Amino acid sequence: MTTKILIPTPLRAYTDKQASVLTEGNTVGEALHHLTTHYDALRKHLYTDDGKLRAFVNVYVNDEDIRYLQKENTVLREHDTVSIIPSIAGGSA
Repeated sequence: MTTKILIPTPLRAYTDKQASVLTEGNTVGEALHHLTTHYDALRKHLYTDDGKLRAFVNVYVNDEDIRYLQKENTVLREHDTVSIIPSIAGGSA
């Protein structure tokens, strides 16, 4: 199944400046695996060295946070959109 993944601005440098990418996968994990296989430089920004999704990377299917679904095993359906949302921290003291 083809899935649209929305790429946040800070990560577009690793996807040839594309705001969204079409990829294959029946689950979120499969779709992200295909994405990072095609855009290898993106992998280190999404995954730890041991292959776990980084804690500061939030992934949504449509408007649902996958942490409250089946995480990377969340099944994708036709017309679903996956969004990668990196956490933003900082500010002034």
